[in-house]
Amino acid sequence: MGSGGRCSVGFSVTQGATQGFATAGHCGRAGTTTRGVNQQAQGTFRGSIFPGRDMAWVATNAQWTATPYVKGSGGQRVSVAGSTQSPVGGSICRSGSTTGWHCGTISQHNTSVTYPEGTISGVTRTTVCAEPGDSGGSYISGSQAQGVTSGGSGNCRSGGTTFHQPINPLLQQYQLTLKTTGGGQDPDPGDPTGTWAAGSVYAAGDTVTYNGATYRCLQPHQAQPGWEPPNTPALWEAA
Repeated sequence: MGSGGRCSVGFSVTQGATQGFATAGHCGRAGTTTRGVNQQAQGTFRGSIFPGRDMAWVATNAQWTATPYVKGSGGQRVSVAGSTQSPVGGSICRSGSTTGWHCGTISQHNTSVTYPEGTISGVTRTTVCAEPGDSGGSYISGSQAQGVTSGGSGNCRSGGTTFHQPINPLLQQYQLTLKTTGGGQDPDPGDPTGTWAAGSVYAAGDTVTYNGATYRCLQPHQAQPGWEPPNTPALWEAA
């Protein structure tokens, strides 16, 4: 950002014909310029709130295209289908430029956290780790966007507590539209046949089949539409 400092891209958004992405407010003020991972000119902060809230968005130039995906484990694309908030106790994962993909659970909604700059309200607390540079990155539960990284304590070696700014108030604040796949999967997901079923309750160690592949459950959960095994590496691994 600007003359120095690094944050992470949150979810891709549009405002009319303008493309861009959501990120954290503490990452930059309106007018701050950004460069992408390739160090090329990327965009400009159009709006930013911090403290009080921790929300911002960047409008990108024509060389960058908003896509409905988050960078998941091993660089795989995780589809973004919507922004339904997951409940306390639900599985959630985070993508960031420093530590990549990490997962945990949702501990508390609508809480607050105090930084040296002031108190941030309306944030969600999780057990997902984060480190400097991950700020602004995306939190996703299944295929549902949850928020952008605000801050926390600890690290990804010993673990920690983090807070994210929920995405829906951010979208409403700046009249943004979240870039989604519409169906929560890649354009050609194939024939979704197998034993996996939305609504079913799975225990750790259970196995299912989906699209001809077998998956093993990593943590207990009740399946939801958009949480198909290929889309939720926090919940399923290839068996």
